[in-house]
Amino acid sequence: MNQQDLIAELGERQAARRQQRRAFLKFAGISAAVAGATALSGCGGGGNSGDGLGVDPGANTPPPATGLSDGDILNFALNLEYLEAQFYSFAATGSGLAANLLTGTGTQGAATGGRAVTFTDPVVRQYANEIAVDERQHVIFLRTALGSAAVAQPAIDISSSPTGPFSQAAVAAGLITQGQSFDPYASDENFLLGAYIFEDVGVTAYKGASPLLKSEVFLSAAAGILGAEAYHAGLVRTVLYAKGIAVPALIDATERISNARDSLDGPTDVDQGVRGANGASNIVPTDADGIAYSRTPGDVLNIVYLNAGAVPRGGFFPNGVNGSVNTSSAG
Repeated sequence: MNQQDLIAELGERQAARRQQRRAFLKFAGISAAVAGATALSGCGGGGNSGDGLGVDPGANTPPPATGLSDGDILNFALNLEYLEAQFYSFAATGSGLAANLLTGTGTQGAATGGRAVTFTDPVVRQYANEIAVDERQHVIFLRTALGSAAVAQPAIDISSSPTGPFSQAAVAAGLITQGQSFDPYASDENFLLGAYIFEDVGVTAYKGASPLLKSEVFLSAAAGILGAEAYHAGLVRTVLYAKGIAVPALIDATERISNARDSLDGPTDVDQGVRGANGASNIVPTDADGIAYSRTPGDVLNIVYLNAGAVPRGGFFPNGVNGSVNTSSAG
């Protein structure tokens, strides 16, 4: 059985649960029209210092009102899930998402630059397979919940070229110099660092978006996806720390990537590497209350666009994301 068949088989094992979720959504009366009509509360920003010594000042503060709908927020999340699903699918199998999972409103684009990783660590290979299935299911679930309002996959760049987003992120982190290439498909370790870029951002994105959702059904779904992303992030961080005990440069790389992300998403430090105080592990990045940090949608776009300014495109989304939430925050 090849890797693509394995991913498909694992996906089929989740079909029954997916059908149950679809039935529940239908029963609850969730449709594209309802999703697009619901006004939302706004979202607070990030937490306090990434050293884990502060308290997120917005953790228990009601967010201000905005004109966004539940559909707007779920479509924003769907753009991010397209990115993650394509990266993991290519890394695990050498192929991307099926064509029938890419259609929708807005301009449809292709995912370019991905390829299979030649894994040497069987544990990392299995983790890649598992996460690839989860991210594909997230795409399917959100598309089902949104119905005809679901946005199409935008153009996605997951290449390893010197001018590609992985390389530019590595330049910003000081891992390589301009003109060099960082290839997330070249080794188990590079794959883990590429995954580390996405997973930590995904957790903070869902944490920040949850207060925006008015529908209890959507909020429950978002909480479930947040839980899955947190498991993925913890898994990736754990393996990087374990491998970094023998190769300290891996742990240093997580610190550098963390600092680079924080340099893009505004002045508040809401990011941490996998090294804690006195060399201890830091698998779960939290504030002093043990609470995960948040990012606003605009802050998340700052990172995936690789730009600290208020811009509509860049980085992993060269033409921007689809939907009404598409511009990053001003630094």
